[in-house]
Amino acid sequence: MTTQDSPQRPSLRSQRLNQITHEPHAKLDALVKAHAPFESASSFARFVVAQYLFQSELVALYNDPALIAIVPDLAERCRAEAAKADLADLETAVPAPVAGAVQNPSKAEALGWLFVSEGSKLGAAFLIKRAVGLGLSETFGARHLGEPAGGRAEGWKSFTRTLDGLEFSAEEEAAAEKGALDAFNRFTVLLEKAYDTAPELA
Repeated sequence: MTTQDSPQRPSLRSQRLNQITHEPHAKLDALVKAHAPFESASSFARFVVAQYLFQSELVALYNDPALIAIVPDLAERCRAEAAKADLADLETAVPAPVAGAVQNPSKAEALGWLFVSEGSKLGAAFLIKRAVGLGLSETFGARHLGEPAGGRAEGWKSFTRTLDGLEFSAEEEAAAEKGALDAFNRFTVLLEKAYDTAPELA
């Protein structure tokens, strides 16, 4: 067994990113549970505020021509508008931007951010089931958690196949890892911000 293929360092980039983000991912999951977004429509609305803030910060990445050249369907994958429509359904005002959004990351760093955003669609399969209990659905209030065109699994496999196939320098590998870690940390900040203040009615 080579060092590259050892359990300490998986050979596939997507697996390495999963490995290095395991801790912040687990902390974020625990934080989401602590805020109990599915206890009430108002609590879920705060969760959607955080989702909207995060997705709206990534709109520029999803529409970046250089990134679309790598992932052709990238623009269609963006969920900012879906989250915005959910806020309207939930009679919650669109929040003002929060200082500290990612600005002009390198291509590799941007892909680290997108890795986290796209990966969250897998977890959304479980969240949408909980949202149904609040009377919400993929067409009302929980659109951003809906099944992507072509299916969750295939969309994720397609993205990771592309990501794993890219040739990166050591600096680019580090930048992708930084992007992924920063994305988890940023969503954590936005989640806390969303639950820190009561959502305003639209």
